[in-house]
Amino acid sequence: LYFVGYSKLVFEKEGVYLHTNAKRSNQDTTIPGFIRIVERVSWASPIDTIFTVSSKRGVEDTNFDPGYEPDWAVISTVKRDRVREHPPVKETSQWSFSLPLSELYSLRRSRFSLGRNFLVFTSRGGHPLPPLHFHRGGTRELLRALQRYIILAPSPVDGRLFLAYPHDSGALSQSFDELHLFDDGSSDLVSRFIQDPYATTFGGFSKVTNFFRGALRPPDSPFHPRGPQDHHGPHSADDEPGFELITCGVELGPKPDVTRGQPLDKWEEFLDPEGRVKDPQQIKELVFRGGITPSLRKDVWKFLLGFYPWNSTVKEREDILRMKTDEYFRMKVQWKSVSEEQEMRNSLLRGYRSLIERDVSRTDRHNTFFSGNDNPGLTLLNDVLMTYCMFNFDLGYVQGMSDLLAPLLFVTQNEVESFWCLTGFMEMVHQNFEESQEAMKQQLLQLSLLMKALDPELLDYLDSQDSGSLCFCFRWLLIWFKREFSFEDILSLWEVLWTRLPCENFHLLMAASILESQRGEFIGSDHDFNTILKHINELTMKLDLQTVLRGAEANYLQLACCKELPVKVQEVIGLYVPPSPDDETSPESESHETQQLLSQSQAGWVHGLTLLTPNPDSVVSMMQQES
Repeated sequence: LYFVGYSKLVFEKEGVYLHTNAKRSNQDTTIPGFIRIVERVSWASPIDTIFTVSSKRGVEDTNFDPGYEPDWAVISTVKRDRVREHPPVKETSQWSFSLPLSELYSLRRSRFSLGRNFLVFTSRGGHPLPPLHFHRGGTRELLRALQRYIILAPSPVDGRLFLAYPHDSGALSQSFDELHLFDDGSSDLVSRFIQDPYATTFGGFSKVTNFFRGALRPPDSPFHPRGPQDHHGPHSADDEPGFELITCGVELGPKPDVTRGQPLDKWEEFLDPEGRVKDPQQIKELVFRGGITPSLRKDVWKFLLGFYPWNSTVKEREDILRMKTDEYFRMKVQWKSVSEEQEMRNSLLRGYRSLIERDVSRTDRHNTFFSGNDNPGLTLLNDVLMTYCMFNFDLGYVQGMSDLLAPLLFVTQNEVESFWCLTGFMEMVHQNFEESQEAMKQQLLQLSLLMKALDPELLDYLDSQDSGSLCFCFRWLLIWFKREFSFEDILSLWEVLWTRLPCENFHLLMAASILESQRGEFIGSDHDFNTILKHINELTMKLDLQTVLRGAEANYLQLACCKELPVKVQEVIGLYVPPSPDDETSPESESHETQQLLSQSQAGWVHGLTLLTPNPDSVVSMMQQES
């Protein structure tokens, strides 16, 4: 600590960049500076919290670019009519900001696709400050310093949004009531939060300060010793100061041994005399257990991907094929008949064509079906993707869709059938390709939640290395591991995932299985974010598919057997059943598929916040970095 005028400098951090989001202009988008927390010595003086960034760049890191657009992460606060006017954020220069800590409304901590951390502060008047990127790290130190002055409570709606409250137990308890975090106003809200964090909130922070318990305990009340079920009390003083790791809240049993089965090698015996599939569920279970013999894939895939209904007869399938063929070529004619002059005035179609041509030229060229120049397979790949743009105008073509189509075209060897199989596949994953990427963010959060339950130590290590967002798994989830396994393995993997057994998020359990397999590489190592990313990328073509599938199923069974599994985890793996008003939900209330999977496995079956604490006399300042 040292003193600045009549103030005491509590915290200072250089290498902090303010993101101006000025990419639409000629201005720089990131401005370097440093952030300070300053506390007045004279408690009678009014204190301001000051964020200050100069519009002049510092000497180092002049070419730094975070590589993301932060628009989606800036807090949009609904402005309400307030009894008193809140002082607006003061701008002391072009990029200088001033805000009393007592007027801080919220703080958002987020990461972008490249793993960059940033913070967004919003005032009680609804004024968000520009995102602050900590290029050299330091967010944890900042939050520890803030602990002395404010409490940040997690929002029940947004896991990475934290609301600021005065260091006052009554105010915080009242705020919890207003947020409906708990069903009643019980004084035991702290112990319930600690015992079952997932049932109350799911936050980007996985740590809670030890101060939380003491801050809300009445001053004269004795310390309550931990009960036998209080597994989440404070750690020892040797742990990270003031923090406690939140885990799943329950003990998971041992991972069960899982055995894979033989591929489905018979088909006709599962059909009735008219050609209907007699037991679709049995087919799905056999495919999930062992995949499909290559010679049968062309037939079975069309059922798994919805081209043919399971209960259709041979005659009905002939009619469906005829109808689907006509429909496909009607759509194909639409873009084929567009003249060059028309296309010059259709920038959207022109953009799709250009992107598709570029992607087709580099999709699975090692496969003989797509290798060489003037390959008819490449023409079919191009035509099917262009026709899909006519089928789905809203989505059009997005990079990565060619990776999904190539195996379909390789197996069906048919333009029409591969197109309609693609539409069925896209029904499962189309949200991955939407511009907002909300589905991808949600899946990364769900994967983080699974890892927190399955291996909290590994997730905590990754988080300590700025990798807790698991952004390096983005490609895995986007195109279902297409670049991680060999082409032949992908054919086997996707047919397993298309069964949607044992749950729709089985691909997340696969990702967790891969991460767990690398535990020994990470824990205790000196990896940082860049080397972790490099190591994950180098796993390509080195993973054994059957081992990963066994690990993923073992993860599911281990979680499913836990009787006290948090609701949020149950939701991810499809076990949560909302309580019915007519009858109580019992632990045994699981889906038929889950029950069957569990019973078969047990029989050895083989088918073939961070909480911080304000002193209104404290300030946070972001000062100009001297060149």
